[in-house]
This record gives sequence, structure tokens and C-alpha cells, in this order.
Amino acid sequence: MGIMETIRVSLDAVAANKMRSLLTMLGVIIGIAAVITMVALGEGAQRRVADQLRAMGANVLTVRPGPNLILGVDIGVGRLTVEDAEALRQAGGLIRGVAPEMEDLFQVEHGSDNANLAVVGTWPTNFSVNNHKLYAGRFFSEAEERGRRRVAVVGALVAGRLGLSSPTALIGEKIRIQGMSFEVVGVLAEKGAPGPFNTDENVYIPLSTAEMRVMGSDRLRTIAVQAPSEQAMLATMAEIHRILRREHRLRPGEEADFNVHDQASLMATIEETNRTFSFLLAGVAAISLLVGGIGIMNIMLVSVTERTREIGLRKSLGARERDILLQFLMEALVLCLAGGALGVALGYGGSSMLERMAGWSMVVSPEAVLVALLFSAGVGIFFGLWPAQRAARLAPIDALRYE
Repeated sequence: MGIMETIRVSLDAVAANKMRSLLTMLGVIIGIAAVITMVALGEGAQRRVADQLRAMGANVLTVRPGPNLILGVDIGVGRLTVEDAEALRQAGGLIRGVAPEMEDLFQVEHGSDNANLAVVGTWPTNFSVNNHKLYAGRFFSEAEERGRRRVAVVGALVAGRLGLSSPTALIGEKIRIQGMSFEVVGVLAEKGAPGPFNTDENVYIPLSTAEMRVMGSDRLRTIAVQAPSEQAMLATMAEIHRILRREHRLRPGEEADFNVHDQASLMATIEETNRTFSFLLAGVAAISLLVGGIGIMNIMLVSVTERTREIGLRKSLGARERDILLQFLMEALVLCLAGGALGVALGYGGSSMLERMAGWSMVVSPEAVLVALLFSAGVGIFFGLWPAQRAARLAPIDALRYE
């Protein structure tokens, strides 16, 4: 019997019991859909983070407060202050730009509308160091920062959060933070980075205003430092350590109470987290495929038992062991490939739904679809081989006598 005839007979056998075939494929469908969704989520997250880091600038170092250790005992988180940022700015040399930030969540009001937004106190250098582009209006100036002026530059999505239809509708308008009025002088271009890195919903005000009028603290969340180039990152990092250790009066060998990170290390950390999450989902998908494969093996064994006399009749008419083996193996393969195709469709649908409803970035790659289909075919061959061999080895006389 030719290969095309074998495929036709296998398809007829699968179609003869549609509901049983569908239930048999269920484990494979769920497993493949989980694989597609997992890969789409992982690749989308990595692409989103890479785009955000690229938008921030590849030659930017971030200084954060670290553990404060005395004789190996953690006595709390270290401090970063405006004086630290001033010391870095005055150093010059390898340090091309410094942008301190203090940040907190506040209720920002405009008219009768309000929203909880991140308010960032910073220097005007923040916009160039972190590669912000202006959409409309202007940035606040050094004079406004020194004069503790109540002016603000807002992210591209702030107007929408405050019930306005156009990003530029806030230009020249007053917003209220902590009961104080701030004039909006500029709107930033959208960077399009949802999640914890979303700067499009930030409100930027002068650092001196934030320190003295809004937050009442000189503690900084971060200090962004711009290096001359990507090649000078390590040298700039060493310079930052030298300056801040001097400012914090740390003795040689004493643990630093701050951390310096570059974008590459941050990207590596996030990728490692995504990889761990992907392995977890892959484990769930593998278990589902294993259960689906066992279900296919079970149904194929039942099918061999139900069709024992048919096998005996075909063998008595000249069918070889190879023909019987190929037929039942093809049936298992058809079940798995059909389940894989339905799983791919379900994965596509689930990814699109998550992207629309949850706002997650999902990227379904053709490579993931191909691997999923090949894997489902492998499951069909692996779990269908034993039932197929059992059917092929039946003796014609015993099979014809089977009741």
C-alpha cells in the first residue's frame, strides 16, 4: 500500500471517531498553545526591555542606594543625596552628564480630573542624559531649577490620564500636586515602554522644588550618569566609585553603600528573570504534552484492540507488517499534528487577546510555530510507536479469531 493510501486510511480512521479524536488531542492542544504563548510573552518582554534601554541610551550608568554595612552587619539602605550628584557633576572628565532623580507617587489634579502618577524631581540635564525628546513646549531651565519654580514637563500619556484628548492640551495649563499649582511647560515624545519602565506617565519637576516643596527630603532614588561612549563605561564606573566613596568617607576595603549598574547588566538581569519564567512555563507545557502523549498512546492501544480482526483480515490479504506499522503510526502522527495545529491557532488567539486586554507585548515568531509543530510530531511518533508495533506483530490467524 502506497504512502498516500496509508495517509487516506489514517485520516478516515481519525475522522470516524471525531469526538474521541478531539478529546485525545486535548493535551497536545493545551501544551502547544502554552508553548506558543510562553515564547510570545518571553520574546515580547525582551523586545520591550531592549527598546526601552535603547531609548534610555546605551552609555548611561545608574547609581542606586545600596546596603549600608558596618562590620558586615546591614544597618539599612545607604543614602544618595543632591550633594553626591553635585560632586559627580563637578568632576567632569569621563562624566559627561549627571541627572539625579527623586520620585514618589502623588495624586495629580487638573480641573475635576485626577490620577495617581509618578512625580520625578530632577535637573534639566535629565532630558538629554536619558534621551528624552520634546513633543511640544519646552524643557524647564537651570534658572527655574535654581529658583525652585513650580513648572512641570509631563510624559506623553499624562494628558490622557487626566481626561484630555490631546497630549498638547496641558501646555500652559495648571496641574496640582500636593495642593500646589504647577504650570505645564512641555510634553515629552512618547517612548512607548509599558510596565515598570513607563516614563510616558511621569511628571517631571525641578529637583529643588521637589526637595523643598513637594517631597521634603534630599534623598535621591537614582543618579543617572552619562559616559563619553560605550567603550568608556568601565572607566566611568570606576570614576563614579572613586568620587562617591570619597563623598561617603568610606575607607579602603569598606563595603560601598551604593550600587552602579550599566544598561547591559540590567538587561542581563531582566533576561535571566524572563528565562526563569520561560522555563517554568515550558515545564507546564511539557507536562501537558506528556499527558497528551500518554492519552494518544492509550487511545491507539484501544484502537488496535477494537480493530484486531481488521488487522488480521488485511494481513491475510497480503498486507505486510511494515504497512500495518505505518498505518497506525500515521494515525498517531495525524492526531498530534492536528492537535499541534489547533494548539498553534489557540496560542495565536491567546497571545492576541493578552496583547489587547492586558496591554502586554506579545511576539509570535515563525520559529516557535515550527518548533511547536515538530515537537507535536515527535510526540506522535514516540507515543504511537508501541501501539503501532503491537498491531504490526499480530499473527493473522489469532487476529481473525479475536472476538
